[in-house]
Amino acid sequence: MWTVRVREATVEKFEPTDILPDHQPAYVTSWIYVAGVATIAAFVSLFITGLVLTLEGPAWWHNSSVGHYFNSVHLWSVELFFVFMVVHLWGKFWMAAWRGKRMMTWITGVVCFLASIITGFTGYLIQGNFDSQWIATQAKDGFNAMGIGAYFNPLNTGQAMLIHVALLPLVLGGLIGWHVILVRRHGVVPPIEAGGAE
Repeated sequence: MWTVRVREATVEKFEPTDILPDHQPAYVTSWIYVAGVATIAAFVSLFITGLVLTLEGPAWWHNSSVGHYFNSVHLWSVELFFVFMVVHLWGKFWMAAWRGKRMMTWITGVVCFLASIITGFTGYLIQGNFDSQWIATQAKDGFNAMGIGAYFNPLNTGQAMLIHVALLPLVLGGLIGWHVILVRRHGVVPPIEAGGAE
């Protein structure tokens, strides 16, 4: 049964100390390791503020001071999310983070970055201001030139909102969860000097 295969591939391969470790190696105190956790914290802030914005409706942040506040927190969470993610991505690139059977951990991180770009793009499309209209018209021309304009129309705000609100946060959350599970499974990559013959 597929449930047995899922259990054998996940739960039965993890020790409790792998999932919730009570200590970490000394090199984890470096700031480069903090960027990954800061990325997750920014994503949690994004998810919560995005949920509030979704529940109140698409134009609420233009007509309400509370809505403007949540929209601003959402925007700054996006900015911090990308800053921390890029620092984490480049830091791990220069540390050769795919060493020691961590290739899939690296791949899921890169896919998270690519999914984040698409999520940010659809977020810009649903702002409801001149910037979003300009981005949408330019993107429509680009998508038509690539031959994919029939599948995704950036000028269709409802389509962009559905993708941004209902689809991509779940995909990105799942990818981040998978990435964290792989980090827990294989451990945090050591610096190259500490890695020895890995």
